[in-house]
Amino acid sequence: MRNRYLYITLLSLLGFSAEATAQALAKTPQLVVSIAIDQLRSDYLETYAPLYSEDGFRLLLAKGLVYPNASHSFTPVDRASATAALLTGSTPYYNGVTSTEWLDRQTLRPRNIVNGQQGYSPAQLLTSTLGDEIKIAFNGWAKVFSFATDAESAILSAGHAADGAVWTDNGAWKTSPYYSSDSKWLNQYIKQYTPSDDANRNVTALALKCVEQAGIGKDDHTDLLCISYAIQPDIVGYQLMDRNIADLIKGIQSKLPDSRILYVLTSTGTVAPESNDENKRFGIPTGNFHINRAAKLLNMYLGAVYGSAHYVEACHRNQLFLNRKLIEQKNLHLGDVLRQAQEFVLQMSGVRNVYTSTQLLTSDSQLLQKIRNGFNIDKCGDLLIEIAPGWQLVNEDNNTQSTSRISYIPFPIIFYGTNIAAQRIVTPVTADRVAPTVARAIRIRAPNACSTEPLF
Repeated sequence: MRNRYLYITLLSLLGFSAEATAQALAKTPQLVVSIAIDQLRSDYLETYAPLYSEDGFRLLLAKGLVYPNASHSFTPVDRASATAALLTGSTPYYNGVTSTEWLDRQTLRPRNIVNGQQGYSPAQLLTSTLGDEIKIAFNGWAKVFSFATDAESAILSAGHAADGAVWTDNGAWKTSPYYSSDSKWLNQYIKQYTPSDDANRNVTALALKCVEQAGIGKDDHTDLLCISYAIQPDIVGYQLMDRNIADLIKGIQSKLPDSRILYVLTSTGTVAPESNDENKRFGIPTGNFHINRAAKLLNMYLGAVYGSAHYVEACHRNQLFLNRKLIEQKNLHLGDVLRQAQEFVLQMSGVRNVYTSTQLLTSDSQLLQKIRNGFNIDKCGDLLIEIAPGWQLVNEDNNTQSTSRISYIPFPIIFYGTNIAAQRIVTPVTADRVAPTVARAIRIRAPNACSTEPLF
């Protein structure tokens, strides 16, 4: 008799445990809303806080899990490379997205990272994204959509397996045949509705239409909605963005149960381009470094050392590309040529440091980690030149210029919604930890090049 009661008790405990486990497993988000805002900064976000509505930024700051001191684990950063890092949980060293434009060694011409010979696609994105892993985990049943104010953000957020990626361009909706969407509502929407002048409002309206028409967030297959905005870095821009965020959250909450939605808001971590005029005005050390002139001088120097020839094929941004075929034909060792070139360029005014491709591929120095993470052997040059802070990088061949700034400008990462308790954590974190954190919340594997730990 005692054994019988013991058996019944054990069965009851096991049943209770199974039920509790099932309940716990059921609390995964039905919908993840990933919001990336280009040039959003923590200092501006907090400075303008008294002006926000109750349902926008103020709601997220008060009830979300806030990491105000986020940065990227690689350099340099632009909108495309930042977007790829957020959704792949990796750096350009692995995902291949070094910048919006990269120099093709075969043609020596700049190429857009998402617009190739076959049109717009994620072909240059070399790893899986969060959306790809969601598709795999739920055997294709989950839905993934991406809407943005630019093509790079839309496609790199969407990844390889999304149901749709749409962006605005010169007052029109754009998409790509790569995403052969079966969504009739989406095809009809972009044909019938002409975008207004407010690109962010357009993206918000399309995102809410997606929630209404696509059937996302209504089953146990976690869906992903990626939204990319661009903010004007002033008081008006932050107020307008606050209204967009408020309208987005309220619109989604009016159609889906709030308890099963996870919002993730962050920034690309980029800053607006600046000139060095104010450096000159206030006597801050500055100057111009002409990358095209440096390429010609280096070619002359290498010609004096190894014999006259065209050793430097091209320059792009802060990178110099050597003629590897020529070096091989002359039976020269690439490492020796790179060291000669490195030592020569280091002597030029405005140069803080010079890194070679072999150095970045083989070094395990922590001091080089951010530069190495931003390097990709297929997309970057043989020499990477670090311009002194405050100096301006100038390329007279294509009339481009940019001012060097290496200061730390933190941006926020905010989680709000399913299983999230309000908290503010000031410990510095990196943005490549967002993807594995969301993957853990959904209980799926992280993207295939992601080696960073989840934030929680």
